[in-house]
Amino acid sequence: MNTIPALDVHELHEMIQSGKKFHLIDVREPEEHIVAAIAGSQLIPLGAIPQALDEIPRDVPLIIHCKAGGRSARACAFLSEQGYTDLHNVTGGMDAWLQAGYPQVTL
Repeated sequence: MNTIPALDVHELHEMIQSGKKFHLIDVREPEEHIVAAIAGSQLIPLGAIPQALDEIPRDVPLIIHCKAGGRSARACAFLSEQGYTDLHNVTGGMDAWLQAGYPQVTL
């Protein structure tokens, strides 16, 4: 199995600020996403990833996050098995994002 590169929340914030092109996927559940989310993220709960492959682009880096990093690691592993190559798992997930004091949106 390929090792999925880790990305910390500071690196993610820098990527957002710089306008770098990527696709951010939140694999938490809707009730978690509604409380706090990273602007521009696409909600696809972990269990829905297999049915959502048509919605997930292959031509840009994919940044995957969850609450703390576990579900996003599983999503990255699954997507890697489906042939996705430019994957990054956000270490610490939304917990680390909030702890760092970065902006969030509530839906």
